[in-house]
Amino acid sequence: MLEFVNFYLIPGLVLGSIYALGAIGITMLFGILRFAHFGHGDMMTMGAYVALAVVLAFGLPAMWALPIAMVLAAGLAVGIDRLFYKPLRSGPTIVVVIASFGVALMIRSVIQVVFGVDVESYQPGFQRPVFLFDGSIRILPRHLTIMAVTAGLMLALHLFLTRTKMGKAMRAMSDDPELARATGIDTGRVVVYTWIIGGGLAAAGGVFLGIDTQLTPMMGWNLLLPMFAAAILGGIGKPFGAVVGGLVIGCAEELATYPWLGDGPLLEPSYKSAVAFAILVIMLIWRPTGLFKGRVF
Repeated sequence: MLEFVNFYLIPGLVLGSIYALGAIGITMLFGILRFAHFGHGDMMTMGAYVALAVVLAFGLPAMWALPIAMVLAAGLAVGIDRLFYKPLRSGPTIVVVIASFGVALMIRSVIQVVFGVDVESYQPGFQRPVFLFDGSIRILPRHLTIMAVTAGLMLALHLFLTRTKMGKAMRAMSDDPELARATGIDTGRVVVYTWIIGGGLAAAGGVFLGIDTQLTPMMGWNLLLPMFAAAILGGIGKPFGAVVGGLVIGCAEELATYPWLGDGPLLEPSYKSAVAFAILVIMLIWRPTGLFKGRVF
C-alpha cells in the first residue's frame, strides 16, 4: 500500500496538477473565444524556457523565477492574440484553429533557435525525499511545492472568477457572448484577461514540468493530448472541471502502470499516454459535455 501511494498516487497527483494548469487555459479559451487552441502546449514550453532564462541570467531558483515567467508569458499570450488571432476572429473558426498550429510551430522554432535542441535542467542533481507519518510516506520537496503552489493558484482563480467584477463578466461571456455584449460588458477586455490567465497558468504548468523532469522544445506539445482530454473530461468551458479532469487523467496515467495483475505493470510506462487518449474517446462517445456539462466541440 505504501509503495502504491509513494510511487504511483503522489506522482499521479503531481502530473495531474500540471495537466490541470494547462487544461484551464484550453477550456477558458474555448469557452470564451470558441476555438480549440492547439498552440497552448507550446505556450507552456515558452513559459518554462522564460524561467530558464531567468535562472541562467540571475542564478535564482526556478520557483523564484516562476512569477516572472508567468507575467512575461501572459504578456506574450496577449501579444500573440493581437497579432495572429484577432484579425482572424471574424472569419470561420477553422481558420483560427489552423492558425494556432502555425503559432505552435513558430513558438517552438524560436525556442530552438534561442536555446537549442538539447535537454536543459533548472537544477541538476537529486533531491532527498521528505518523510511523513513516521517515515511511511515519502515525497520529494519539489512535489510538495508543485502541489501546494497549484492549489494556491486554483484558489486564487476561484476567488477571481466568483468575487470580482471581471471574473463574473468572463463567466457571463462564456455562457452567452451576445447577451454579455447587450448588457454592456467590455468583451474585448474580457478576451485580454482570458489570455492573461491562460498564458500565466500555462507558464506555471511548464515551469512545474521542467522542475519535475527536464526541459525540451517538445515538452509542451507532448502534453497537448492529455490536457485536451482533461478539459473535455471536466467539461469544455468549465475551469474547475478542467482541474478535476487534469487530476483524474494524471492519476489514471500513473496508476495504469501499477502491477494490478501479477508482478509486472498493467501497462508499460511508454504506453501510459494511451490512457488519456482512451479516456478522451470514451468521454466523447458517452458524455460529450463532460462531467460538469460543458460545451460540445
